[in-house]
Amino acid sequence: MRLPRRPRLLLPVAIALVAIVAFFFLFAGIFTDYLWFDAVGFTSVFSGVLLTEIALFAVGALLMVGIVGGNMLLAFRMRPMFGPAMFGGGSGADRYRMALDPHRKLIFIVGMAVLALFSGSSFAGQWKTWLQFVNGADFGKVDDLFKFDISFFVFDYPFIRMVLNFLFTAVIISIILAAITHYLYGGFRLQSPGVHASRAARVHLSVLLGVFVLLKAIAYWIDRFGLVFSDRGFVNGASYTDVNAVLPAKTILAIIALICAALFFAGVVRPGGMLPGVSFGLLVLSAILIGGVYPALVEQFQVKPNQQGKESPYIARNIEATRQAYGIADTEVKDYAAVADPSQAKAAERDVSVNGVRLLDPALVAKTYEQTQRIRGFYGFPDQLDVDRYKDDKGVERDHVVGVRELIGPPTEQNNWINEHLVYTHGYGFVAAPGNEVDQGGLPNYDAKDMPVTGPLVNSTKLKESRVYFGEHPAATEYVIAGGNPKTPQELDYPESGGTGQQNTTYTGSGGVPVGSFFNRLIYAAKYGEKNILLSGDINDASKILYVRDPRERIEKVAPFLTLDANAYPAIVDGRIVWIVDGYTTTNDYPYSQSESLDEMTKDKSTNTLAVAQQPRDKINYMRNSVKATVDAYDGTVTLYGWDNNDPLLKTWSKAFPGTIKPASAMSPDLRNHIRYPEDLFKVQRYTLSRYHIEDANAFYSGQDFWNVPNDPSQGDQSVKQPPYYLTTTMPGSQPTFSLTTTFVPRQGPNLAAFMAVDAKAGDDYGKLRILRMPSNTAIPGPGQAQNNFQNKFSGELGPLGLGQANVRYGNLLTLPYANGLIYIEPVYVQTRAGTGQEPYPILRRVLVAFGNKVGSGDTLTQALAQVFGESQETVIPPETGKDNPAATGQAKAIADAQKAFDDAQRALQSSPPNWEEYGKAQKRLEEALKALETAATAQPTPTATPTPSASPSPSTSPTG
Repeated sequence: MRLPRRPRLLLPVAIALVAIVAFFFLFAGIFTDYLWFDAVGFTSVFSGVLLTEIALFAVGALLMVGIVGGNMLLAFRMRPMFGPAMFGGGSGADRYRMALDPHRKLIFIVGMAVLALFSGSSFAGQWKTWLQFVNGADFGKVDDLFKFDISFFVFDYPFIRMVLNFLFTAVIISIILAAITHYLYGGFRLQSPGVHASRAARVHLSVLLGVFVLLKAIAYWIDRFGLVFSDRGFVNGASYTDVNAVLPAKTILAIIALICAALFFAGVVRPGGMLPGVSFGLLVLSAILIGGVYPALVEQFQVKPNQQGKESPYIARNIEATRQAYGIADTEVKDYAAVADPSQAKAAERDVSVNGVRLLDPALVAKTYEQTQRIRGFYGFPDQLDVDRYKDDKGVERDHVVGVRELIGPPTEQNNWINEHLVYTHGYGFVAAPGNEVDQGGLPNYDAKDMPVTGPLVNSTKLKESRVYFGEHPAATEYVIAGGNPKTPQELDYPESGGTGQQNTTYTGSGGVPVGSFFNRLIYAAKYGEKNILLSGDINDASKILYVRDPRERIEKVAPFLTLDANAYPAIVDGRIVWIVDGYTTTNDYPYSQSESLDEMTKDKSTNTLAVAQQPRDKINYMRNSVKATVDAYDGTVTLYGWDNNDPLLKTWSKAFPGTIKPASAMSPDLRNHIRYPEDLFKVQRYTLSRYHIEDANAFYSGQDFWNVPNDPSQGDQSVKQPPYYLTTTMPGSQPTFSLTTTFVPRQGPNLAAFMAVDAKAGDDYGKLRILRMPSNTAIPGPGQAQNNFQNKFSGELGPLGLGQANVRYGNLLTLPYANGLIYIEPVYVQTRAGTGQEPYPILRRVLVAFGNKVGSGDTLTQALAQVFGESQETVIPPETGKDNPAATGQAKAIADAQKAFDDAQRALQSSPPNWEEYGKAQKRLEEALKALETAATAQPTPTATPTPSASPSPSTSPTG
């Protein structure tokens, strides 16, 4: 039935319109990407990746269509002159041929187009493999089995496998479609007593099968090199069975496959199916017997009865390669007696790493920062703050807990397009507090706070720009349009003093894409599906659209060859707030190195609570911190600095994208002062060192000295790993330095097995890994045991803090070398319960200390240290915080009274029947004791470790001690 004339005319027009609209949206997506890359100055990355993808798409599509389409056309041209009649009449194929034949050209063109689309897209997706192949740099080190440079396995081998997979796919599809074409057009028939084929069909299919087997021979030969990634043995890498059975088997199979390919080609000149049948049977039989059965017999009867002896040389190769690949080959391991002799503390009492230890827990005090410094409800802080270091007014460098006040979006009742995208455009301010200091109320003693930002840190860092247009909060992923009204600013900057109004501003940064022209407004309206971008009168020639505002996302976009650290951290650098992100070069193609999931290696408390981003589950076996990247929080400028110039992967990508990565020497001194050792690399290295601190193959095989990362005990969570902690640490024989630290426990048992720290500050010893290994014949308490000791010893003292409308929260349990032993320090916070009429947030109230079997508790660190080490620590305790302090005495009495009242109330409830009169009296006494406790706590000195830099304490800040 024919369509009426008008619908027949309208159909092509409708199709054309749909195609034009689809093309426009495709163009809008690509062109806006170009404008974004142009705005950040990385058009070379955009064009380099796009042109490579286009070239690979074209090559993949043309090759696939050429091979598959050529074989289909060849099969069609080889069809018998007399059709199916030559085999004795028609068959079911005739019906299909008659139905398809009138449309064969259309079917062929559409089919080839679809095939080209999929094959081209698949090939284009391998642009990283291609760029590494053509730009690969030598490692300068050969593998132990084939004596090839490591670069062959990292850059060349993956490309060869990619090409082989593509050719296998093309040949297999060609065989299938050529066979179908021959069948439809009478080239062969499936009839009793067998298959009847024309000579042309037989020759064609024999050649295709021969090519397939020839590719199989090449694949067998190439598979030999893949044995360095084998997981057959005790560890990754070629095992005894791989080297002595699989390797010769692959060589033999490659030769057999060549012979079989020759037999298939011989079928071209010799009629009949005997040669192809023999070659196919030989290939399958040899693959089963030589490639499968023989290695299995060697593994079962030679290796398993004596696995340790057979595998030792190959385990040694794996140990060496793994330590090299993860950058742990130069780890310094020292035996540490950890004698825990308090008498040694006299010589160490001036150790600033202990006396000035960071007490503020970045994960807990985030809520405190939120409630005391967000100023307005449309600002917020991350769930976990960051640790950095800044100098005080005396020039002393101190650990700080820092955060950025980010915008979380307009109030719900004012949430419209103008407010969301034109008014509420940015956050404001940098908030910081010394990690070892709190005020009289147990709150952080901020030295950068409020709006506008004030405090000593602002002066020392010369902070000039406090606005945050680019940040980590999810609201920053939305686009904003800024800078359009310099004479009448409409962007909310910060609330004015007293809450009577707001200070407005206009963005003047260099970042962002201009949207003053009609064309740019049109394509961005299409990109975001938002007509207001095109119609709004508040957008003018000075307006810029800011998007991709998350620092990690910006860096991922300009450096897609990097894997980024999960945690970007803010710093004041040269008077501006910048985000610093560590970039890694990774691969899973380093021979003999142990392959593990990046996600699994970096899991801990922070990733479990989603305080930081989770890494992909991709497996890796090589990792380097090759790039330090920064993103300006105001204008979004992205800068990449090469950090590890010896990394062959960095050299490769620098060659692929010349000029995109600056040398580390281009860093300003201020930026270098805020560089720190990256968390995720350290997590990967501690995961690896839990086993690979053992360098002897036989000891590694027994596994008796393997370690575990302990579970986090400080917050009652026994199911996830304890995160590493940034803090200033003094390793034996070294000076105090900003470090990243962790502990290990044995695979079996809760005792401490080792302590590890890495120098985290840029300098000569940056990245130096040091391990203190505990004696295996002495039980030294591990973190879990220390936590249990704290809770058992001080439950009576801490219990009343959590009574009434409050909860006790344990902070990060810190471990440090001290006085020839190891000291545990843990801050204890009190947090009001939800539903008390105010937002709950933690307040520091106690400090717990453990050294060996001795434990102490105090309102200040020095008080707790004095309990453990005796009067030797009194030399650093000001009189205000000593044992004669009336506030401390009053607080201790209030705690005792509260505990007694609580116990009396419990006894009254447990009596039969319950004594409600006594219970009421006890509750009243408990209430009075808690009020007394609150009064005493208000007058309590600062729970810190070292004196504040000022000559005398101010009324707003209690003396430290």
